[in-house]
Amino acid sequence: MSDLSTQFEAAVAESKNLSTRPDNATLLKLYALYKQASKGDNTETKPGFSDMVGRVKWDAWNGLKGTAINDAMQQYLDLFETLS
Repeated sequence: MSDLSTQFEAAVAESKNLSTRPDNATLLKLYALYKQASKGDNTETKPGFSDMVGRVKWDAWNGLKGTAINDAMQQYLDLFETLS
């Protein structure tokens, strides 16, 4: 496992223990970066209109399409650093 991957996994684990809850926009960005870093480009079917939260999350992840996994990991780390 690379150093970046190790740092990323540690940040993901630490993100569950933040002293204050980030705002929804920041949480959405963290979610999208996590999905891009851990799974790559979004290939899932977009949720239906009745699943508004799912659609927003899908759109956020899909907006990162084409972002390299290592770039997404670094962006996650950079954003997480501003929160801790």
